[in-house]
Amino acid sequence: MLKTWKSFGLIAVLGLVLVLAACGGGDESEEESDTGSDESASVGNDQEVQLVYVNWDTEIASTNVVGKVLENLGYDVELTSVENAAMWEAVANDEADGMVAAWLPLTHESQFAEFGDQVEDLGTNLEGAKTGLVVPSYMDVESIEDLSDQADMTITGIEAGSGVVGATETVLEEYGNLSDWELQTSSSGAMTTALGDAIENEEDIVVTGWSPHWMFSEYDLKYLEDPKGAYGEAENIKTMVRQGLKEDLPNVYKVLDQFNWTQEDINSVMVDVVVNGEDPEDAAEAWIEENQDKVDEWTKGVE
Repeated sequence: MLKTWKSFGLIAVLGLVLVLAACGGGDESEEESDTGSDESASVGNDQEVQLVYVNWDTEIASTNVVGKVLENLGYDVELTSVENAAMWEAVANDEADGMVAAWLPLTHESQFAEFGDQVEDLGTNLEGAKTGLVVPSYMDVESIEDLSDQADMTITGIEAGSGVVGATETVLEEYGNLSDWELQTSSSGAMTTALGDAIENEEDIVVTGWSPHWMFSEYDLKYLEDPKGAYGEAENIKTMVRQGLKEDLPNVYKVLDQFNWTQEDINSVMVDVVVNGEDPEDAAEAWIEENQDKVDEWTKGVE
């Protein structure tokens, strides 16, 4: 199980070693061979790994999958959900080892400007991420410029301070037709609940959206065109780790450096968690079992 509290499993391992050493006799070489095999399979030796993430469905999925891969290698993994700025600050200040949840260049632009020189960028783990205004496909509107009085002139947002909300505040300033519109912030869960309710009643709704996201698998949705480019181009989700991780935990560094997957991969985990109600750890373990070839690439070279 991915741990929230520290464990002391190493004591139990040492106790077992002492028992095996006391057995002696002609079977000693066989026992040593078996013990060596077990140590080889558990390269982490209960070393602690701290990963942080923002409480978005995408990052719940990706962080649990990476955390479970590291746990299966024998590490004592702790996952902590925090706000955007706190996530970056934790890695920059060595309070966490890393995160796989950096949306760049736009969504986390301000956090990268503040903390980017204090962390190590391991590159993209998922390509083609996107943010923008999203509506049900049945709505007769294709562009932000087409909006007039739909959805009670309200955009349903997520958490205040999130990148997509900040970009939407810019949208309200740049698009003259939205001067009287209101951005209503809430939470990711509240936004998707409101979206589902509106679709069930075939009502108008405009939400702050992003992909990958399970809602695109569950509902027939579309992004509104953004001719002013307020939401920027397609984004990438990147992996950031604390400085010195490569020297302190080289195998953890290697796995995080080699971690990458597709929108289809992450969507399948998100649907299992959000739509099918599976525990994130269980969904992560199931995905790993079904995609061992990809996991093997992430753990290639681990010693």
